[in-house]
Amino acid sequence: MSDQKHQSKTEKPSGSLANSEPEFLAVGKIGRTHGLRGELWMNIYTDFPERLKSGKLIFMGNRHEEMVIASFKVSGQRGLICLREVNTPEEASRFKNLLVYIRQEALPELPEGEFYHHDLIGMQVLDENEKNLGILLDIISTGANDVYVVRDPSDEKKEILIPAIPAVILDVDVQAGKMVVKLQEWA
Repeated sequence: MSDQKHQSKTEKPSGSLANSEPEFLAVGKIGRTHGLRGELWMNIYTDFPERLKSGKLIFMGNRHEEMVIASFKVSGQRGLICLREVNTPEEASRFKNLLVYIRQEALPELPEGEFYHHDLIGMQVLDENEKNLGILLDIISTGANDVYVVRDPSDEKKEILIPAIPAVILDVDVQAGKMVVKLQEWA
């Protein structure tokens, strides 16, 4: 992400930069062209596809080329996107296989108790007795609920899978970068 401005060059164990929010977030990936007017199929990565509408500024590919949406229609798990000043399949084809980004500050605010994945990745995870369980490195979306993948700092091969349900997740402090969980006792 070449145009990113980072507040700190110190990396967290997750590989993301400390004290810094990502500047760009992927909301989709362009597939093939469609029709004769330069439309493109886009795989949707966002939970808010309704915000991808005419006039919205987006950024294409790793170079974050600024583009403006002319139109966007959701069709199942994909969307059909048309970009301003892109009027032919030949012009549109240069965007094939590129990620589509928005700026982080364009994200909608979430309700209390809900978090974006990028807010959670890299968090220190503690049990209810404040024992360090490790760093949240990945989030698996299962459909029913997310599962947090936590790696133990003293044993790189040991991972703990934590279901993201209210009975298990006791506290999340995004500012402090800490999460408190109640480990499940499996019979």
